[in-house]
Amino acid sequence: MTTKSKPLPALAGSPWKPGFDAAAWRRRGKGLVIPLLLIVLLEIVVRIGWIPSYQMPAPSEVLLTLRELADGPLWTHIGASLARVLGGFAIGAGLALAVAAWVGLSREAEAYLEPTFAGLRAIPSLAWVPLLLLWLGIDETSKLVLIAIGAFFPVYLNGVAAIRNIDRKLVEVGHMYGFGPSRLARRILLPAALPGLMTGLRSGLSLAWMFLVAAELIAATKGLGYLLTDGRETSRPDIVLASIIVLALLGKLSDGLLARLEAHLLGWRDAFTGNGKET
Repeated sequence: MTTKSKPLPALAGSPWKPGFDAAAWRRRGKGLVIPLLLIVLLEIVVRIGWIPSYQMPAPSEVLLTLRELADGPLWTHIGASLARVLGGFAIGAGLALAVAAWVGLSREAEAYLEPTFAGLRAIPSLAWVPLLLLWLGIDETSKLVLIAIGAFFPVYLNGVAAIRNIDRKLVEVGHMYGFGPSRLARRILLPAALPGLMTGLRSGLSLAWMFLVAAELIAATKGLGYLLTDGRETSRPDIVLASIIVLALLGKLSDGLLARLEAHLLGWRDAFTGNGKET
């Protein structure tokens, strides 16, 4: 005997509006004002000699260095760093989501795991480097594990909080409509926890980029972290700044992609829970 699906009440949330958003573009334009002013000010200050160029090169010199690197090894370094970040983030975030679901739904699991995780969260990223070198050597495995550690905890914490904050009334509605465990998770738990889960994924990805630099200190021969170290050892602040700019741009781009994905998923959630149709 099957239970006929009935429309569920839509979950609260901002509706997703596809298409051109003039207000959003205006906000982005305002966000560029301060960086552009700082660039112009720094260019003037360096050119008139208030700051030595060997300590802080002018933005125009950094731009020339970026062009030179783009014609040479920059794309190889970007490709190596992207592969490490995506691989480590996928491992760390995947494990974190699984453990967060377990802990979020079981107080017993929280009692066993939370004290250990609380201690591990307090360990600085660089403290893991010598231990991972001893355990895993200097190949890619140690780098991926370090990035995965960085991505794990933000995703785990936000995932547990998102599951714990689900309105119990929504679960009761699901039971009233005859939902089984899998259907309840798909129709109620996942849509309700989605904003918190996406916040955790975005925080985890940001930390993955931060842990990348520490990871590429482990005997790397390519990558943006290696490029940073090479600029320091050769006393080339323009290379150091160029590497930092590329890291910032890649971090911003990846976060923007996740934010876009979040908007699409929230739009799907509102449509899916509002009309009661399954796909």
